[in-house]
Order: sequence, then C-alpha cells, then structure tokens
Amino acid sequence: MILAEKSATCTLVVSKGQSRNPAKRALEQAVADAAGSIPGLEVVVVPHLYDLPKTSESFQRLQAIEGDIVLASWIFPRAAHWVLDRNGVGGTPGEVLLGQEELETRQPTDIDRVTDIYPRPERSIFCIDLKASETTSDFVGEVHRILGIDGKPIDNHSLPIVGGAIESIEETTQRRWYPVIDFSRCTNCMECIDFCLFGVYGVDGVESILVEQPDNCRKGCPACSRVCPENAIIFPQHKAPAIAGAQTEGDEGFKIDLSQLFGAPTTDGDPIATAARERDEQLLLAGRDAIGIDDQLKKRQAGLAAQPKDDLDRLVDSLDDMDL
Repeated sequence: MILAEKSATCTLVVSKGQSRNPAKRALEQAVADAAGSIPGLEVVVVPHLYDLPKTSESFQRLQAIEGDIVLASWIFPRAAHWVLDRNGVGGTPGEVLLGQEELETRQPTDIDRVTDIYPRPERSIFCIDLKASETTSDFVGEVHRILGIDGKPIDNHSLPIVGGAIESIEETTQRRWYPVIDFSRCTNCMECIDFCLFGVYGVDGVESILVEQPDNCRKGCPACSRVCPENAIIFPQHKAPAIAGAQTEGDEGFKIDLSQLFGAPTTDGDPIATAARERDEQLLLAGRDAIGIDDQLKKRQAGLAAQPKDDLDRLVDSLDDMDL
C-alpha cells in the first residue's frame, strides 16, 4: 500500500465509543497517547463519529485534513469508512490487517457503482476496529505497519521526522440512528427512496441518492437495508453484524440475519417480508396505516426467489430438513 504522495503527514483519528465503559475509555486514551509519540503522525480524538452532525466541530476538523487518515473506532471498518464519506471526509480504503476486516475491492462488472461515476479522493483511509484487540501494542503495531516504519518501508515511501501532536475535541452528542450508504456497492437504483416512507432519502444536484434527512429515520428500524439489491445500506449500531457493516462473503450479502436461525422472531426467513413487517411496525407507531408487501416489494420478492440457490440457501434448507 502506498500512502498518498501529497500527504506531508498522516493523521490518526480516535473515535470514542458510545458507552462509558472505563476499559474502552482507557484503551482509546492509551492508543492515542502511544500514537502521539510516533514521528510524522498527528492524533485527533473525537466523540463517536456516527452520532456527530456534519456541521460539528469534529467533522470540520477532519474535513480539513489533507493527508492520509488512520481511523480507530468501535464500529465495523466498512461502516466507519462510509460514515466519514457521508460527512465530507472521502478517500479510498487502505489495507488493515488487524482483525482482518479489510474493505473489499470489487471486481469490474458491467454495473456502474456510484464510486465508478464519482471517484473518491486518492488519499488512503485505513479503518481499524477497536474491538479487534484489548492490547494497545496491537493497535500501535498496526499503525507502524501502515506507516511503513520500524524497518518495514512501504514502497520506499518515507514520512518526515517531525514531532506528533494529540488534539482532543470535546462535544456533546446524543445517540442517533440512520442509514449509511456504501457507495462502492450502490448502483443508484433508488429502491431505498421508494421503499422508505419517512423522508430519509433524497437526491443531490446530480441525481445521486443520499441520506437527506437522517434524523427522520425510525430508531431501531433497518428495513431499507433488507430491500437494497446490492446490500449497500448500513446501520452501524444494529446488533446483526451484516447490517452493521461487517464484511460478507462474495456479493450475496445477507439474505437473512443468521441470528434468525437460532430463535430470533421472523415469519419465513424472507428478507422482503421481514422488511415489510418492520416498515409496518414503524408506520403504526407513527399513527399511519400499514401497507404490507406492495407491488414493488412483490417484484423484488419474486426476483429473489428466482435466483439460483447459493451456500446460504442450502444451509437454511439443510437445517429445515433436520427439523431442529
């Protein structure tokens, strides 16, 4: 991996978690303190990125960073990357080995993704999951590897030997719930804007989908993520890893939450039926009428049923046959 040549320094961003767990706070501080002594590395500590509005002091600071970024946060790396992107901090995914949660590089297809049409800046963003270890040295070692120091140069790229600095930004936040779009998967099909009835989605000046009114989203509802044909919609705080942004095998994404196989409530394991039920629950809570599976969802349901079975389908079928 080559660090962006325009970068004079690299910045480590430590994003605090939502909980007040003292062990988590101690790990965040230890990582920041240790990284602060690395030559050529600036350190910025901010509140939980997902909870911050785009106009926050933290994001204004991060938007001003011109070089490469290493982000350490408590959400999955894929989710973290696209939270930064939606808040004006763009870049291309850098390889992270700790936790082996490297963001995927998709093979070329005949389907245009949003990032194919609107490429992100060439600088690298390396997202590290703070859940990957409880040991400070593991994170510092990964930062060393990314920077190519300690005798492991990366393509002969060298950083200037200057003193590091630690900057901490304190802001009041409140817990939020909204979708984040993975534009490396999104094809701009607009199914999410058609499905969501709460005004969360919109389009920008070039007719690309965006999360226009994030705080209109209904807390705890991930229904739109289930109907996205490309599994491009992430809810970073959802309890199911696939919906929260964990990497999935191949392009099949998540057809159902695997937790449903072990007792979670469901109707028939059909993600479309599950999405319709979740949407109806939120409509009723908002004092509106439930609409069930409408014509659009029926077409999506039929399309999913017509697809060839994959390994996940066969696993579900074999469990059904066992009559567990």
